[in-house]
Amino acid sequence: MISLVKRALDHYQNKTTDQASDVMSNSIDAYVDEDRYQKEVDRIFKRLPLALCLSSELPKDNTHRAMNVIDTPVLITRGKDSKVRAFLNICRHRGSKICEEGTGKKRNFVCPYHAWTYDHEGKLIGMYGEKTFGDIKKEDFGLIELMCSERSGLVWVMLNPEENFNIDKWLGDFAPELDTLNLENWHIHEQREIDGPGWKVALDGYLEAYHHNQLHGDTVGKHTVGNLLVLDTYGPHQRLTFGRKTLKDLIDKPETEWKSPQENIRLIHSGFPNLSISGVLGDHCLVSQIFPTSSPNRTITRQTILSAKKPETDKQLQNTNEFSEMVRQAVVDEDYKIGLEIQSNISHMGSNDFIYGKNEPAVQNYHSWIKSFMSKDGTEW
Repeated sequence: MISLVKRALDHYQNKTTDQASDVMSNSIDAYVDEDRYQKEVDRIFKRLPLALCLSSELPKDNTHRAMNVIDTPVLITRGKDSKVRAFLNICRHRGSKICEEGTGKKRNFVCPYHAWTYDHEGKLIGMYGEKTFGDIKKEDFGLIELMCSERSGLVWVMLNPEENFNIDKWLGDFAPELDTLNLENWHIHEQREIDGPGWKVALDGYLEAYHHNQLHGDTVGKHTVGNLLVLDTYGPHQRLTFGRKTLKDLIDKPETEWKSPQENIRLIHSGFPNLSISGVLGDHCLVSQIFPTSSPNRTITRQTILSAKKPETDKQLQNTNEFSEMVRQAVVDEDYKIGLEIQSNISHMGSNDFIYGKNEPAVQNYHSWIKSFMSKDGTEW
């Protein structure tokens, strides 16, 4: 943290920022072309590991999280052995969902159509009218399993049942950075889903501080320094460090007197392709998962508001609710409001390009990795 503060303070004093080697261009088709969009979603979101939920969403044995992810019904469970597993939320008999979306605790999962019953390990353990159905081997009709790993307080899942991944290889040196967040120990205060602009328009906004002063003057911009970024990359993953305006208090102050250096910077851990973890104010954290939809013009963002511990006093509850409202406003009323305008506008730009500045290195890195993955035929993780 001291090292990051020193890097941010140096930029603050010199009015500089981390930079890419040059400006970068990207075609408007990368944001609006439907054929390209579908190919990229299939390659990147369905053949790479996604952080689909927090470990704390499955707090005990026999708990679950069911969701629809890019038109794929997914069921994540924590079995009686405490192991997390993921499956297609589809009955092997006739294709009905076996669990409604949301979180909860169940002994087993019973299909609402014909009452086929599955346990948390995905095994078919019961069939209504089994004696009259005919002979089948139950072990051949368990739920279709998805590759799944629990790491760094998150549950990572591969949406394609025919693909595998190695979580250590996928996260690499980014895993220890995520571990520092201790996500599994935070309290989930609130979750909500937000409609937003297309995948890349939405993600671009999470990856730079260039817009903070102009767009977020009434929210996060009150606290952060615009156009100041300290960037560290871990393959496709990134850690962004923004400077807080309290950096000015450290000028000419001996390092030995820096009592709480973490109060002078804001960290964002960006997991490729759609995860953003932002520790914005002290004891609060925002986890954002940005999911594409069937349209290149729309995404669904799942926001999870975390507090270091469950609010117990009226003041603690007020602080947590204020944080929740601030990040909702920053995203819904500011980032996504202008993002939806951008998404509507760019279809008129024809064959022109977007330009990413040297002062937007995280945006450049993100789009470079999209290009890199699209040039690879198979899963290498």
